[in-house]
Amino acid sequence: MSPRRPSPDRAPNQMDVARAAGVSAQTVSRVLAGHPNVRPDTAHRVHAAIDSLGYRIHAAAASLASGRTRIIGMIVVSNDRYASAALGAGVETTAAANGYTVTTASVSDHASTSAFLEAFDRLERQGAEGVVLNVPVELDSPEMQLRTERTPSTRSQVASLQPDAPLVVDQHVIGRLAVEHLLDLGHRTVWHVGGDEYWIEGRHRREAWEQVLHERGIEPPPLIPGEWTPESGYRAGRTIAAIPDATAVFVSSDEMAFGLIRALHEAGRRVPEDVSVVSVDDIALAAYASPALTTVRQPFEEMGRAAAQRLISHIEGTDAGDEPDLHPELIIRSSTAAPLAR
Repeated sequence: MSPRRPSPDRAPNQMDVARAAGVSAQTVSRVLAGHPNVRPDTAHRVHAAIDSLGYRIHAAAASLASGRTRIIGMIVVSNDRYASAALGAGVETTAAANGYTVTTASVSDHASTSAFLEAFDRLERQGAEGVVLNVPVELDSPEMQLRTERTPSTRSQVASLQPDAPLVVDQHVIGRLAVEHLLDLGHRTVWHVGGDEYWIEGRHRREAWEQVLHERGIEPPPLIPGEWTPESGYRAGRTIAAIPDATAVFVSSDEMAFGLIRALHEAGRRVPEDVSVVSVDDIALAAYASPALTTVRQPFEEMGRAAAQRLISHIEGTDAGDEPDLHPELIIRSSTAAPLAR
């Protein structure tokens, strides 16, 4: 006999599942909570009744039964950068695959440490069992350390707060790949449009630019500041266009490179014939720019998935397995070339 369905004007509840499976409501709660002291055949009947009735587990009720919320928190910066969205997608994909939901707390650009702490506290109040910090800034204050001791946390872009955890993606390697590519093409020096120095990724890329030039016996030209936006790249491009000897530029993001190339075109400077451009990220539009961008690819979704898997494994006390290969990759397209003979 098929289980009796509840009336169509209401959704099935745990009591309906219990009647259909021939067990008590307490047994249904134990099955939903993953209690070990439930016979396999009983658990099978409960799950069959759940499927047949179309019962949907209420997260709050499940947390009361199990003492678990299965919620992951994620702190993000409220901007429209491609990297933030792609990293978040990776976190959510892995969370869902492991039976977790994701709740998000946003902070503004250039947020103070206190704002990050408040966001962390807000996620804890919402029941987050762990927190992914999707913010490439250094948070090493004693207050943050106290929070990460009580609620496990990991980063999606730079070093984890756990000291023995490896870097997710080494931003120094990104800068080195970009600058060495331009120098190996024969350019005598490389100018740099930096990312916002508030962000650790911007500082690390600048440090790599300076280091590679010094290793080649080249004094770095003045840094041209940027703010991650196409507008700031456009302003930097106007600066580069006014420097006749500037033949190669390392731009710290694809978005800024779009603006920079526009400014160079308006000034009559051709890319790559007059100025070669390398950027970072390899967002979807990079391959369709004019010219197509040479850029250093970051595997954003894989970074988000790796951070979420590391965090879930820490919460559940399981082995996260081998870290995925998250090395950045130089993608050579048509925005770079050897300098023209002068």
